[in-house]
This record gives sequence, C-alpha cells and structure tokens, in this order.
Amino acid sequence: MKLINLARDTLLKPLQAVSGIVERRNTLPILSNVLLELDGDRLSLLATDLEIQVTTSVRVESRTKSASQGVTVSARKLLDILRALPDSAQLDLETRDGRLYLAAGKSRFSLQTLPAEDFPRLAPFESAQPAITLSQGALRGLLNRVQYAMAQQDIRYYLNGLLLETDDTALKAVATDGHRLAFASLTLEQSLEKRESILPRKAVLELSRQLEAGESPVAIEFGNNQVRLRFGDIELISKVIDGRFPDYTRVIPTHYQDHFQIERTVLAGALQRAAILSNEKFRGVRWVLTANSLRVVCTNTEQEEAEEELEIDYAGAALDIGFNVTYLLDALNNVECDAIVCSMGDANSSVLITHSEDPSFRYVVMPMRI
Repeated sequence: MKLINLARDTLLKPLQAVSGIVERRNTLPILSNVLLELDGDRLSLLATDLEIQVTTSVRVESRTKSASQGVTVSARKLLDILRALPDSAQLDLETRDGRLYLAAGKSRFSLQTLPAEDFPRLAPFESAQPAITLSQGALRGLLNRVQYAMAQQDIRYYLNGLLLETDDTALKAVATDGHRLAFASLTLEQSLEKRESILPRKAVLELSRQLEAGESPVAIEFGNNQVRLRFGDIELISKVIDGRFPDYTRVIPTHYQDHFQIERTVLAGALQRAAILSNEKFRGVRWVLTANSLRVVCTNTEQEEAEEELEIDYAGAALDIGFNVTYLLDALNNVECDAIVCSMGDANSSVLITHSEDPSFRYVVMPMRI
C-alpha cells in the first residue's frame, strides 16, 4: 500500500521535533520508535518515554484515500537516513508486510516496524486552569535563567526538575540542587490562582531546545498531574514530579548590607582564567574582598595558584569566602545583562547574585570550605 510522497525536509523537521525525547535504550522496544499516523492529508508524528509525549503534524500528499492508518518505526534510524539524504530528495513511503519502505532517488531502505495500536500514550490531558499565553522567547529566557541549577539524579527526586509557579500575574521559575538556587519571574497579561508544578529535568531541557527566541506564542496549561505546552505545530505533554518543592523564599537572603556591582563578562573572564588551576574535583575559588578590591584565587593539589585582582566599588567588611567556581560561572553564562550585583553576608553565608536592572532574577550560592 503506497502511503505518501513528500520532500525530505518536510519529514525531517517534524521528526527532529519529536525524536529528542526518544531514548536509545529502552526496556520496551517500541519506545525507541516514533508513531507515524496518516489521516487524509495530515501526517502526525508522536514520540514518548512514558513521562513526556511530543506530537506534531505536517501536511502531505497522500496516495491513499483509506481510513486513518499508522505505523511505528525506529526514530533514530529514520532520522539518520533523512539526514544522510540530499536536501532536495523526494521520498516515497510505503508500508508492506510489517516493514516501512523508503525510496529516494536510487536509494532504497527497508525498516522494521511495530504495530501502531501497541504504541503507548500518556493519559488524555485535563486542564485544571485557563491556559497561559506568552511569547516563546519569554518562556525560553525564563527557563534558561534557572534550569542550570536543577539537580541531576538526586535522591530528593523533587529537586531533579524545575518549579513553575503561577501567582496572580506572575509566572515564576525556580531550580535548586541544594548547593545553589536560581529564581526568575515574568509578568503575565492575565491573573491566575496560585499553583505549583515541578517539571522534570528532561522536559525542561527539551523545551529549552525546542522553543524559539522570537515572539511566536506558546500556550501553557496545568493539569492535575501533567503540564501541556503548545507552540507552532508542536504539542508537548509532561507528567509533573509528585513532591513538595522546598520553600525557596527562606533561602533567598533579604538582609545583606554589603554589595558590589561588576560587569558580568569581566567577572566571568576572571573566574574562567583562575579556574584553570582550581582543584579538578572540588572546583573551589576564593573571593578575597577588601576596600574597592576583589581578588579571585584558585589553588590545586600541585601547589599551583592563579590570582586575578579586580577593581570594584566596595566599602563593606573585609571577607575571605570560598565557592564552587562552576556554580558561579553557570549563572554568569546564562544571564543576559551587562552588570550583576553581588550581595554578601559573612564568610559562612551564601552570596546573592542579582541582575543590575531586573530584580526578578536572583541566584544564591552556598559557600564552601577551601
């Protein structure tokens, strides 16, 4: 049965959109596949890992007028084939005898398939509050300002994700791994009831990859145990992490008296250079603060030392405090601003890093002994 004829890029783009969540190794072989469903002149593609589900569709020229039909095929193999074909290739797809046959020019491919009816899907989404609509660029920026602080495979499973919170006209994003915490928020054009959902790490990283930087809209809907995002031709549904996120308001300092402002790129450059000679395991860096001076010092087990001295406007108490240099660079490399403000307590207190012009961003890093 002949299915469709279409240009290579017509299939490649939606396949790239859904295949990012497909794991290479699965206990269920069908989860390595993508579901292709043809209904009239719409070809839909769906992939899932049982926690996240991504769906998209594209208009095609169908060679058959029969009822909706579907097949599942290896997402990775189909993607690799399409990438290897010439940009101008025209594809013929046909299913027969449990296989998907793909022809492009003089190239022929025969791929094993599994039945579409065996492909798992997440439970139908049920919205618990009105959809939030904002630009993809705004949401992408919000996620990028905090996502690097998410934990990885922490036994406290609720830290392996990002908190999205609606509170009146604010959409807040918070991430922490117990050693540092990043907070950002943006103002919505609508008012919503207070609600918290913890998006899993994989869903956050996939959204950061998929969302565009422009003004194209994205709609977010919160369900009882799912979140749905729709943008362009893509629908992403993710289960949320069932757990209680820590009270982040207790972690963010509000009483610090000593501050200094510094150009973000200047501080990042000094930290990157000094970190070359940091201990590879602990990645420690010392900040030695005196009047109008910040010395950045790194040492390692070979007794090597790097020191950078920066002139700053600082009149607070002298301070010698250590941090994980990677944690500091993560924030500096993901916040788009010319200058940052660092607020200090004492040698046993965290540092609060804020945006010089946007108070909605706050980043807290706990000190470390060096």
